[in-house]
Amino acid sequence: MRALVIGGTGPTGPQLVHGLEGRGYTVTILHTGRHEVEGMSPSVEHVHTDPFDVTKVADALGSRTFDVVYAMYGRLRDLAPYFVGRCGHFLAVGGVPVYRGYAEPWVNDPPGMRVPTREDAARASDADNVKVQRITESEDRVFSLHPDATTFRYPQIYGPGQLIPREWIIVRRILDGRRRVIVADGGLSLRTTGYGPNVGHALTLAAGADVARGKAYNVGDEHLLTAGETIAVIAGALGAELEQVSLPAELATPARPFLCADSPRHVVTGVDAIIADLGYRDLLPAPAAIAATTRWLVDNPVERGSFTEQRLQDPFDYAAEDRIIDAYRRATADVAAMAAAYDPEYRDRYAPGSDDWRLVPPRS
Repeated sequence: MRALVIGGTGPTGPQLVHGLEGRGYTVTILHTGRHEVEGMSPSVEHVHTDPFDVTKVADALGSRTFDVVYAMYGRLRDLAPYFVGRCGHFLAVGGVPVYRGYAEPWVNDPPGMRVPTREDAARASDADNVKVQRITESEDRVFSLHPDATTFRYPQIYGPGQLIPREWIIVRRILDGRRRVIVADGGLSLRTTGYGPNVGHALTLAAGADVARGKAYNVGDEHLLTAGETIAVIAGALGAELEQVSLPAELATPARPFLCADSPRHVVTGVDAIIADLGYRDLLPAPAAIAATTRWLVDNPVERGSFTEQRLQDPFDYAAEDRIIDAYRRATADVAAMAAAYDPEYRDRYAPGSDDWRLVPPRS
């Protein structure tokens, strides 16, 4: 069995290649050759060309055919027609921005995406949003040319090899000696993310699987951590005590780069289908995966001020953050005192010791 992986050197590719070899495939990866990844099996053939130029892909591959082709990189709308008749199973990578409400929350009522958003949810259709529209059109083109194809809707990917590692936002602060960080609305925002090796494993399971033909799948970690929990795991992995200072979302502007959004709305795409159809389970649970990513970033730090760091859109202006925190605490001091005086000492009826709660006369 022959497999072609277009890309293969990003955060999900190495696990996919390893998994395909474990399932008996002879694997070829087609990529630019600008960088290689450590640990790739020497039996893997490398074809170096430009995946964004289908004529160069055609020249590089000639008359070769494959049992499965994974289009993870390159111009999907050109690659899909080229591989008609040249592969048994075409598998393509898209993204969760395809869903209605991801890029433009206000088009849904109420605004935002449903939690969780499953594969049968409405897709974006606003032609004015060019980036999103391209994802939708590319997905449609794949299925029109390969009716039995499988597509994967990627969430935010993290782990070794990620080109825009949001975890660096917290890692750098800790390395710089920061011991407090601003979070929005208690850090309770939920967003589906996927550890690179976990997602690569998910893709492997679909290779040649009849149940996966003709379907689009959400992929990502089985369990989600809130933004605040993720920050806590990063700090724990570095043995640091990091205070999370909660501000209302409209004031917590320094929290937005880590949220990868200008609001704390949830973006949760359920992975139920790939679990049910293909038996997917995380290779590494999210807390351990985030900790591993943190340690990798310490060993492979992002260059300060580099293009990669600039793409995170975080100015790392600690003085400004401190001014915001201090001003907020001064402004809310009186309200905090009033709230403490009002505290009804509410107890959940199933909380430990809840039976000790007794009715008391109302406060005068």
